[in-house]
Amino acid sequence: MIVDLRSDTVTTPTPEMRRAMSEAVVGDDVYGEDPTVNELQAEAARTLGFEAALFMPSGSMTNQVAIAVHTGRGEEVICAEGSHIYEWELGMMAAFSGVVPRFVPAPLGVPDPDDVRLAVRHSVHQSPSGLISLENTHNKAGGTVIPLNVMHAIRGVADAEGLPLHLDGARVFNAAAALNVDIAEVVRPFHSVSVCLSKGLGAPVGSVLLGTRDFIRRAHRYRKMLGGGMRQAGILAAAGLIALREGPARLAEDHRRTRELAVALLDAGYDVNLAAVQTNIIYVNMPEAQLQVGAWEQQGVRASALGPTSVRFVLHHQITDEHLARAIEVLTKQVPVA
Repeated sequence: MIVDLRSDTVTTPTPEMRRAMSEAVVGDDVYGEDPTVNELQAEAARTLGFEAALFMPSGSMTNQVAIAVHTGRGEEVICAEGSHIYEWELGMMAAFSGVVPRFVPAPLGVPDPDDVRLAVRHSVHQSPSGLISLENTHNKAGGTVIPLNVMHAIRGVADAEGLPLHLDGARVFNAAAALNVDIAEVVRPFHSVSVCLSKGLGAPVGSVLLGTRDFIRRAHRYRKMLGGGMRQAGILAAAGLIALREGPARLAEDHRRTRELAVALLDAGYDVNLAAVQTNIIYVNMPEAQLQVGAWEQQGVRASALGPTSVRFVLHHQITDEHLARAIEVLTKQVPVA
C-alpha cells in the first residue's frame, strides 16, 4: 500500500470523472465555443456568487492574471508573510506585472487589519499600493483559516484606501468546510478570487478565476499572454464540474483524518503545532527532513520535505481510514529526535 501525503494534488481522476472526460462535448475555447468550459465557468460563478469566471490550467496562473489585471507597473501588492503568490510562484508578480510584494505579519496565516492599513502607501516617494491579496486557507502557515470578520475588516481597509482585494483561494472550499458556512459567504468580501479545482476538490487539472464581467474580460488577455488558450479544454472542464459539485462534501472527512494524524504524531513525540492544524495540512519540525522523508517512502508513506527541518503532510479524498492507519503505524514506529 502506498500512502501519498505529499499534496492534495496527487489524486487521480475518479471513474466518474474519466467517463465525463471521455464523453465531454467540446469546442474551441479560445473562440469561447467550448460548451463544457462555458458550463464550468457559469456554474463556478453562480456557486461562489460572482458575475463571471475564467478557466485556467493552474492556480498560479489565475493568481498572476488577477495581479496583472488589478495593478500597474511599479506598484506594491500587500500580502501576508509566506503567501503562495510570493513563495511559490517564481517571482512572476515582478517578472510579468512589474510589481513587488509588501508583507504584513500573519500569525497562523491571519493578518491584522490594522497592519494591512499601515502597509498601504500613497506617497509620491514610495511605490504605491496597487492591491491587497489574502490567502485562505494559508498553505505555509499550515492550512489555517482566516475568520470571516477579519476578511470583512480587511475589505473595509481596501474600500477606505481605494484598493482592490484579491483572494488566493486555492483551498477556499476547505476554509468554508472548517468555518461551516456556504462558500459564497467566505468569498463575499473579495473583488476577485482564484479557486483550485485540482487540490482538495480532486480534479486532475485546472483552476478558475472569478470576478465581474469586465474583470474577466480583461483577464482573458492576460491568460492568452501566459499561454492559457487551451482550445478543446472541455475534456478537462468536465472533470472540473464533478469536482466542483461533489468535492466540497468530502472535505470534512479529510479534515477529520488530518486531525487524527496530527494528534497521533504529537502523542508520539513529533513537534506539531495543533493550533495550526485546522484543515487538511500538517507541518512537522524535525532534523534531517529529507533523509526522514526518504526512509518513510521506502515503507510506502510519502511526504514532502520543505526545507532541511520541515515536513508537510497533506490529506485528500483518496486517503481512507485504512491509509491513515498505515501512515500512523509507519510514522510513529521510530520518531526522529530533535
